[in-house]
Amino acid sequence: MTDSAPLAPPAAGSAVTIGAYDGVHLGHRALLAELKTRAEANGLATVVVTFDRHPAAVVRPESAPLLLCDLDQKLELLASAGVDRTVVVRFDEERANESAEEFVTRELVEGLDARLVVVGEDFHFGHGRKGNVALLTEMGSVAGFAVDGVALSSEAGAGGAGAPAVSSTRVRTLVSQGDVEGASKLLGRPHQVRGPVVTGDRRGGAELGFPTANIAVPAEVCLPAPGIYAGWYERPDGSRFRSAASVGRRPTFYGADGELLVEAFLLDFSGDLYGEPARLSFVHRLRDELAFDSVDELVAQMGRDVERTRSLLTH
Repeated sequence: MTDSAPLAPPAAGSAVTIGAYDGVHLGHRALLAELKTRAEANGLATVVVTFDRHPAAVVRPESAPLLLCDLDQKLELLASAGVDRTVVVRFDEERANESAEEFVTRELVEGLDARLVVVGEDFHFGHGRKGNVALLTEMGSVAGFAVDGVALSSEAGAGGAGAPAVSSTRVRTLVSQGDVEGASKLLGRPHQVRGPVVTGDRRGGAELGFPTANIAVPAEVCLPAPGIYAGWYERPDGSRFRSAASVGRRPTFYGADGELLVEAFLLDFSGDLYGEPARLSFVHRLRDELAFDSVDELVAQMGRDVERTRSLLTH
């Protein structure tokens, strides 16, 4: 269940966690599992309080991080983690200037009748980031909720014992470096971008023989480093196609000045994709983006990229 406002407390009280939850990575999922276990033991509903945009986009827009997922995908991922309810809070200038105490009183105490609050041990909130686990614990002792500050520890398969804590920042760095395999280990899934299929220069099919879907990914979403990738394209009906995808500026035709585009060639597909919402997941990085001396050389390399994609995503 997803809410925006007004809040209505669950009948038996709630176990709440708060945060941006960008990417809903394995560290987030470990925290959510802890929340669910504690909630079930105490007969509480699980609630995630998150925001309609990254708070940094309002507080420090000049250095706000790119997003690992848009709001719709975040809500889907939270639901898949077994959360009973997600409350989406509009984060604007008024919210940015709200004190931590005001947030706790309105959202947690009055809005959700919180009996337990589980957050990351380094969680900060409220104006000036003055809210933290210590403040939550102090207010909870009066308002009647317990507080558990947990480490977003590494999971098996996400770095192993002794690895640094899983964080959105770590995932974002890997994606921006083109290490989509490393990012997927921390996310527990391939990094995915979404957007409508728009008209490009129509060069792919007519001139190159590889018609591509040009996906208009929102500017605030984190893209892999320029290069060629093997991944999966998902259509609105749920069908999936192996795809050789390019993130780049098409330097063979436009040099270094081309527009940054996300394009996907769907293997074993023919049809019109224009206007439909696309979901593109990046599984393997194949190579860097290159400028070729001739169109024939580019076409030959694209053919090799497609066959490598077929091989990697078949086995």
